Amino acid sequence: MSERAAPFHCPYCGDEDLRPGEQGHGAWECGACSRAFQLKFLGLLARGARRSDTGGDRT
Repeated sequence: MSERAAPFHCPYCGDEDLRPGEQGHGAWECGACSRAFQLKFLGLLARGARRSDTGGDRT
């Protein structure tokens, strides 16, 4: 696994004109829409965990 994973596109405008930001690790700047954003790895999901899209409790 690499130390620094790079995003492929801006999450706001979808453009690929990205460069590392000066704010620190995980910070990126988009040259197309002039927005800055930060990526952060939160962790791995538990093995076998499934997302429930039912929207409520089961009865």
